[in-house]
Amino acid sequence: MRIKYQNLTKTYLTFLVIIFLATLNVSCGKTADNKDVEKKVKKPRIALIMKSLANEFFKTMEEGARKHHQNNSSEYDLIVEGIKDELDINRQVQLVETMIGQKVDAIVIAPADSKALVPVCKRAMKQGIIVINIDNRLDAEVLQQNEIKIPFVGPDNRKGAREVGLYLAKRLQTGDQVAIINGVPTAYNAIQRRLGFLDAIKENGLNLVADENGDWEMSKANKVVSALMTEKPEIKGIFCANDSMALGAISALKAGNFMDKVKVVGFDNISAANELVEKGELLATADQHADQLAVFGIEYALECLKTGTVPEDKETPVDLIVKK
Repeated sequence: MRIKYQNLTKTYLTFLVIIFLATLNVSCGKTADNKDVEKKVKKPRIALIMKSLANEFFKTMEEGARKHHQNNSSEYDLIVEGIKDELDINRQVQLVETMIGQKVDAIVIAPADSKALVPVCKRAMKQGIIVINIDNRLDAEVLQQNEIKIPFVGPDNRKGAREVGLYLAKRLQTGDQVAIINGVPTAYNAIQRRLGFLDAIKENGLNLVADENGDWEMSKANKVVSALMTEKPEIKGIFCANDSMALGAISALKAGNFMDKVKVVGFDNISAANELVEKGELLATADQHADQLAVFGIEYALECLKTGTVPEDKETPVDLIVKK
């Protein structure tokens, strides 16, 4: 009986060990599966940091980005931020620092200043965050000084401004007086748009008599143009480095009864400007496709996250918009 009891005990213990090991394997299998599921569920978080949300251009950019995210919500999460006006550089720096603190995976940024945003972008990169530059190119020299490379995704602003300038020049006479209303002077896209317009007037013998700053703002451009036309009433053409300033310029010309004498061109093709083009009040503008600009940057960020490589700069379309 003792032998039978021992055999029974051994059999029972063996059975318990088998059950335990099976349970352990199942448990371990579930844990591994759960980890795999967690990896699959976890999506990269991309922060889009823009300039002034008071500017219709950036509102359109935001709408385009949100639409893209809605159609690709399974691929990434989107955080959208912006500043109150084009000169609120410190706030934009703070937004980048906040995204660093939140440990996002990528930042797509339209910098308010081409130089001031480089150091904070470098801090983001040191934390392993992908940074993609859109709309306004970061300063190449400052990037080099900081020993970093950030890909730029955006249009050739100089080329676009030249096309707008050439269209204006063809409707003026050699020697006619023209003026430039610039954006923020430290912004790379403002510099490039100014140079593009200068290329056009040089090719066509126009006479630049005023080169003023409007800081991208409608109200400031309105005041600048109002004072300018009082001082230089012979001006025949005005290039505004964005459409918000063009709207301000046109308002000033209407108030001073100069609309029939002065042709205005802009840049961005916001909806309000597009309406004025069709009315014949704004001669031309350049469309850099605001609704797709952030999307291009987001797609580049996703590519970087997948491949682990930093892509080259990517030039995006810019088209001349005139009355149909």
